[in-house]
Amino acid sequence: MKAWHFTTDLLPESERRSAWAAAMNRLCLPMGEFPDDAEFRGAVSCIVSPLGVEIARIHASEHTISGSYPNQPTSIWMAALLEGAAEFSDGEQLHEVAVGDITYGPSGGPATLRFKTESRQLFVKLPELALSQWMISPLKLAVGYLSGQTGIAHVLSGMLRNLAGGLDDIRAAELRPIEVALTEFLITCLAREGLLPGGETVGNDAATVQAAHLHRICQTIETRLSDPKLNPRAIADEHGVSLRYMQKLFSLSRHTFSGYVRRRRLERCRSDLASPIYAHLSITEICYRWGFNASAHFSRAFREQFGVSPREYRLHHARESALTLTA
Repeated sequence: MKAWHFTTDLLPESERRSAWAAAMNRLCLPMGEFPDDAEFRGAVSCIVSPLGVEIARIHASEHTISGSYPNQPTSIWMAALLEGAAEFSDGEQLHEVAVGDITYGPSGGPATLRFKTESRQLFVKLPELALSQWMISPLKLAVGYLSGQTGIAHVLSGMLRNLAGGLDDIRAAELRPIEVALTEFLITCLAREGLLPGGETVGNDAATVQAAHLHRICQTIETRLSDPKLNPRAIADEHGVSLRYMQKLFSLSRHTFSGYVRRRRLERCRSDLASPIYAHLSITEICYRWGFNASAHFSRAFREQFGVSPREYRLHHARESALTLTA
């Protein structure tokens, strides 16, 4: 886990705005306007998980984040307003943002978020790798707004608030379930609102239904990855669809059932190999834990997918963890 912190408190007033813009630049957030006649103060605390999920708690005076920041890795961002008042523009509509509401969008897309008072927010960026299990292309998602007052978005909003409160106490080994939960909740919110991108015909009703159905199928697969006997027929039967229809859903996202299961098992193994929680397990035990039934096959597949052997990958992350602890 990587962490960094910044505050303007130690800087003279004349340097605070430019220093804040540099800190936001580190989060790939384009700065807009600052009020001319007010003292500016800001602080940010950020952690970055091994998977590349960024979680930043931002507390600042009135300011605006506006425009686009195109030169960054593909991801989806979301921001929850914790205190204060703000408004959000997606280029077409202007939304008043209440405490608890969530804004979101693809990396590099234009949007404007204006904090009208001193405010606190939690900003989260989910990289494409974290979204791969859902076979979602972040760049097909439009910027948008979720009311955090009711429904599943209210649950996500509460989670983000609690995450902001406990950010300073989170340890590297505890980040994996947070990564999974954040992604799961956001995708579920988007699916419920009919905003889930998928396939080549995003925007029509059929594509929305297909994307939501594929999402539910992928959720079921996630719970069965450890079963070496996992097969497409059983998953299709559980969801009451034909095997042919399920294969079509995967093909619309340029995947196959077996290819998806293989990649997700490899990603789960990679996560365990990097986690100190599972340092006591051998590489063979980890590969069997996620449904592989031959360690040699697993090692070949891992190298093909990630470019290094499982042993090399584990040693690299063990060295990084040791350096973090001694830093």
